[in-house]
Amino acid sequence: MTTLVFSYSHADEALRNELEKHLSPLKRTGKITTWHDRRIVPGQEFERQIDHYFSQADIILILISSDFIASDYCYQVEMKNALERHNRGEAVVIPVILRDCAWHQLEFGSIMAATIDGKPITKFATHDEGYVQVVEAVSRAIARMEAKKPQQTIHIPSPAPANPIFQGVDSVFTPRSSNLTLPKKFTDLDKDRARREGFEYVARYFENSLDELKKRHPGLDIDFNRLDTDSFTCAVYINGSKVGQCGIWRGNQHHGMGDICYSQDNVVRNSINETLSLADNGQTLGFRALMGGFSRGTSRDELLTNEGMSEHLWEMFFGLIKQRMSR
Repeated sequence: MTTLVFSYSHADEALRNELEKHLSPLKRTGKITTWHDRRIVPGQEFERQIDHYFSQADIILILISSDFIASDYCYQVEMKNALERHNRGEAVVIPVILRDCAWHQLEFGSIMAATIDGKPITKFATHDEGYVQVVEAVSRAIARMEAKKPQQTIHIPSPAPANPIFQGVDSVFTPRSSNLTLPKKFTDLDKDRARREGFEYVARYFENSLDELKKRHPGLDIDFNRLDTDSFTCAVYINGSKVGQCGIWRGNQHHGMGDICYSQDNVVRNSINETLSLADNGQTLGFRALMGGFSRGTSRDELLTNEGMSEHLWEMFFGLIKQRMSR
């Protein structure tokens, strides 16, 4: 069985917990066992336990974020030791990019990340999509390791000499659940900031996408108009003729509207084609789309990241333009 350990910043513990849940199929099929520093129990020496399990691991997932890179212990101790074992062929290091950060130029930057093109988990439409790619990467690593193993023969092993470095290390398995996370409480300030940041992300996403669209297609023109801090409109023209438009604004749930509203006409407060509301899953904040289950082929209960919400609204806007142009 393959031993997998996590190297991560405690600031990213909620994301690590989500990832470990997604690795459950590999646990249930007897492919892996997992370990992280939250398994250390009172009375055990913290650094010695970490040294022991990292020295025995077959796969080391380094969960990359700005907090991880800023942590002297994560970066200088855990990661450097992991890379030394990786370079000696004793273990496989797999970087998992959790959040946007400048990582390509660092020591692990030459190692293939778990997600395609090193896409951060938080940039996926839902975290689940990113974690599935991580599980697939771990599965491929296990398959490669198993293929390299020599044919086993039955023999009676001789006692191995004790390693003085790890003499006295308490490595007895202590069974307990990894599911120890309590629901997180989000304050009104957390929610207000999430709504504001979500809308600003959508606005930047549309403006940048429209600019790129114009660069790629001669004869196409665009209009992006920021009406105020809480709304914007955009339109696409082919040879001067409008082929699509939309308006997006911050709504008001007290008036029966969601937090982010979308209309294919313009910013028309009484005409909405989509509305998204801020929600949480007990660990993270995200947005739920009223019509998401119909347009994206997924459950409307799915919690979207800012990136996912932007992709969803862009698909509605640009999909209609492509339909009109294909007629």
